[in-house]
Amino acid sequence: MSSSPFPIPPPIEPMLAKLAEAIPDGDGYLYEPKWDGFRAIVFRAGAELFIQSRDLRPLDRYFPELHEALLARLPDRCVLDGEIVIATSGGLDFDALQLRLHPAASRVAMLAKQTPSAFVAFDLLAADGEDLRPLQQRERRARLEALLATSGPPIHVTPMTRDVATATDWLARFEGAGLDGVIAKPAGATYQPGKRAMLKIKHSRTADCVVAGFRWHKNGRDTLVGSLLLGLYDGTHRLHHVGVTSAFTMDTRRQLVEELAPLRQNALEGHPWREWADTGEPGTRMPGGQSRWSAGKDLSWEALRIERVCEVRYDHMQGTRFRHAAVFERWRRDRAPDDCTYDQLEVTTPYELEKVFGAGHPR
Repeated sequence: MSSSPFPIPPPIEPMLAKLAEAIPDGDGYLYEPKWDGFRAIVFRAGAELFIQSRDLRPLDRYFPELHEALLARLPDRCVLDGEIVIATSGGLDFDALQLRLHPAASRVAMLAKQTPSAFVAFDLLAADGEDLRPLQQRERRARLEALLATSGPPIHVTPMTRDVATATDWLARFEGAGLDGVIAKPAGATYQPGKRAMLKIKHSRTADCVVAGFRWHKNGRDTLVGSLLLGLYDGTHRLHHVGVTSAFTMDTRRQLVEELAPLRQNALEGHPWREWADTGEPGTRMPGGQSRWSAGKDLSWEALRIERVCEVRYDHMQGTRFRHAAVFERWRRDRAPDDCTYDQLEVTTPYELEKVFGAGHPR
């Protein structure tokens, strides 16, 4: 795109992070909260603005209010890396972000008024027409703070600290605002598109869940198990579908077919999700339900008798469900399905987002 008006032609692969078990200590890192939103790279030049998603697609039509605000308030000829979020009194709302991915412009416009979005910048790739990607992270951070010093909402600069104790405190406290962990960036590193050049440290917890069903693997129906459907009981003993666990080797997927076979016999008799298997109503949270984000994937499922319990590792909850796919740890043959309740989950104290935004100055 040689005719691009932007100082760096889009699209750009964003720099990524790899998972670490603990926050690294030392003088060589800048620490930031990990935002639970839509990754976005924003290009601004003259009368043009382009918002690019992590997968290199345009996002502008889904966030018209943000497009207009960025065009009006960002300095000319700059490129910013950051996150689109929707902040509410209860913290970040990822579900509200997903609702924006709607084909009807009228629906998007209505949601833009009801739940306006914000952009949290955490890196500066270009300023005044100059490509800053070869600069060190610490230099780009300083330039970012200077560039957006007077921008104002809905544009924000992410908080940053050089103090590992502060970052450790953030990991515990900021989760209550809906943030997703902590990012550690090597202070001397350049911007490396598509490379996992940063570290992300996320919360890790375990829960005992009912295994109430499974889905076949896309490459082996009747021969490979794709994922296990997980459930937890609420206070009225209603079994909720809370997510899946799917990170198995191919050998394990084959073994699971044989291991789960006895539990498939007469599984729907008295199954708490039987009506879901019968109706398959679209757009719901049921295991077989389609949604606008499932993109036509086969979400059919096989019921299992409510007898098995497994322990899974998860990072955090989104409402009543696991935010991401849980990681299978082990079978818990010593636990009864009735023991798998929401009560076992750690409750996170709410934390005001204003305190997060107000912590943006480095320490």
